[in-house]
Amino acid sequence: MATAKLDPQTSLQIRRMFMAPREKVFRAWTERAGLEKWMCRDVPTQDPKYLELDVRPGGRYIIEIKTPEDVVYRGQGVFREVKPPEKLVFTWAWTRWPENKSEPEQTSDSLVTVELFERGKFSEMVFTHEQFENAKVRDSHKKGWDGCFEVLAKALEA
Repeated sequence: MATAKLDPQTSLQIRRMFMAPREKVFRAWTERAGLEKWMCRDVPTQDPKYLELDVRPGGRYIIEIKTPEDVVYRGQGVFREVKPPEKLVFTWAWTRWPENKSEPEQTSDSLVTVELFERGKFSEMVFTHEQFENAKVRDSHKKGWDGCFEVLAKALEA
């Protein structure tokens, strides 16, 4: 099966091995309690809360983060594919409300694919995030995802 080639300017792919069964990794992506332990916790002062989480094709999610500086970020999207315990596909977009309460800033939808593979005692995650507006947005997301996956690895060990 041929896969489409990713545009290096507007997409990223991260591969990680986790010392956990893929069912546990999948639950960490799809259950509110698991998500709130690692998603968007790459900055320790952030306290993300899922306002909505409906993990099914066509279901929506909304995550909100309020920073100590009183900036509110809201991430949201729609699940396109949910195939336990091996694959998730969903859209991803951010809205940011600065502390001065002016008009919010919004990113356009991008697409996230999470694939999980059994590798003995490990699970391999192939994470693909594509359709970024430009390389700067891609790089910012890569930094955030790398940090989140460090927190995920620790949460899975608990």
